[in-house]
Amino acid sequence: QVQLVESGGGLVQTGGSLRLSCAASGLNFGINTMGWFRQAPEKEREFVGRITWSGGTTFYTDSVKGRFTISRNNAKNTVYLQMNSLKPADTAVYYCAASRSRGVSTARFYDYWGQGTQVTVSS
Repeated sequence: QVQLVESGGGLVQTGGSLRLSCAASGLNFGINTMGWFRQAPEKEREFVGRITWSGGTTFYTDSVKGRFTISRNNAKNTVYLQMNSLKPADTAVYYCAASRSRGVSTARFYDYWGQGTQVTVSS
């Protein structure tokens, strides 16, 4: 069973930075892709970016390109989301997710989810 635990959320001012972490266990269950999603109040869950667990290839949604960076530490079974130049529109609960599929950006293709961590960007 894969378990994901996010941490690192909080309150930050516009233009600030935060780094979220996702500690994973049970990744020998055939996980190929780790993704980050976010959900703002009264909005649908939105894809933020993903990274392949083996090769480290990343892909981002347009709204975060150049500001957010996903990385992973295989030895620690941890995935990171470095968020810079934060905007109020980035305010949301951020979720880490794991998928057995490759190259997927849709929530329904992710098999395991963390509990989420709140990120609030004040103006």
